[in-house]
Amino acid sequence: MLTRVVVAPSGFKESLSAQAAADAIADGVRRVLPEAVLDLIPLVDGGEGTAAALAAATGGRLVALPATGPVGEQVGTHFALLGGRETAVVEMAAVAGLSLVPRALRDPGATTTYGVGELIRAALDTGVRRILIGCGDSGTSDGGAGALQALGARLLDADGFELPHGGGELTRLARIDPSGLDPRLRDVELLVACNPYNVLCGERGVARVFGPQKGATPAQVEHLSAGLETWADVLTRDLGAVGTDLRHGPGTGASGGLGAGLAALGARLLPRFDVLLDHLDLDARLARADLVVTAEGALDHQTPRGKVPAEVARRAKLYGRPVLALAGTLGEGAHDVPGVDAYSGILPAPMALAEALVRASELLTDATERALRMILLGARLPAHAEVSGTQRPSSVR
Repeated sequence: MLTRVVVAPSGFKESLSAQAAADAIADGVRRVLPEAVLDLIPLVDGGEGTAAALAAATGGRLVALPATGPVGEQVGTHFALLGGRETAVVEMAAVAGLSLVPRALRDPGATTTYGVGELIRAALDTGVRRILIGCGDSGTSDGGAGALQALGARLLDADGFELPHGGGELTRLARIDPSGLDPRLRDVELLVACNPYNVLCGERGVARVFGPQKGATPAQVEHLSAGLETWADVLTRDLGAVGTDLRHGPGTGASGGLGAGLAALGARLLPRFDVLLDHLDLDARLARADLVVTAEGALDHQTPRGKVPAEVARRAKLYGRPVLALAGTLGEGAHDVPGVDAYSGILPAPMALAEALVRASELLTDATERALRMILLGARLPAHAEVSGTQRPSSVR
């Protein structure tokens, strides 16, 4: 009997927040199991919705303010003060996320993290002792250069002129003048919640892996990669980050390289789920479930590399709980996500991306209903109908 269902999805980029995804899945579960006890745990990975989710989980609040957006214009944004008021959460996606970059302006060589630095300054104004920076869903590839400029560093070319914003300018960086950095940074603990698989430089560097998703052409990808190499060199030399591997260290490529920029200021780069999920008591809630339903925009070979469904499945399997994963799209490797027992795409038929984004909540609810009906049908099959052989996750379409 499925009497208790945990619903633990991430958001669907540019479509559904984690809360909206959880609500849509819950609606589908209720169509099939109206008496089930539902435990909704919308999960954040440092990207969109992180500040609001952690504020709600800890009895904190959001602080609204204007700041510089990724294309240089002012945007309305926020940071969170958690319950206890000693910790602030800066969500980089809330001020420099891809959703804030109009499609016609998607040039990761020009977008900036300047607003992230402004949010950190605003958090410092509250007197907190710890600032948690959530990385994810970024629309930038400037290595955190803009954030450092907002915090008082001067990035200078060979003639002593300050560089304009954007990762496309970093190949011209000659030196960093740190004398104007906000002195309060020395008295606060900076923690960066990031995907440790993302690194700054090399063949798996952030510009090569994520640059195309943010609008970069192949030529721009190589230019951005060269700029981030220069950025790592100069950061290491001028900010005294000797002994810190800013090129290939875990998490240095987070949010277009923001991880490396903040690490050069002394921030600790930590696996995001270790930092974020403890606030939600996730393990104890999974242990009480009869079924766990998780979801994300795409289920593929990248999912095991630090995505929400893989983390949920890993933790659920510690308690022997079955896991169903739903996704907007199914890609190569969808059947190989450890811990996922069954998976399903939410599209019932081919459709344009724009339509799928608009109808995402409806599609997710319907897909949840279809998948659960298949699960219940399977539970009624006689034992002799089981198929012997190597067990693989099933694809419920």
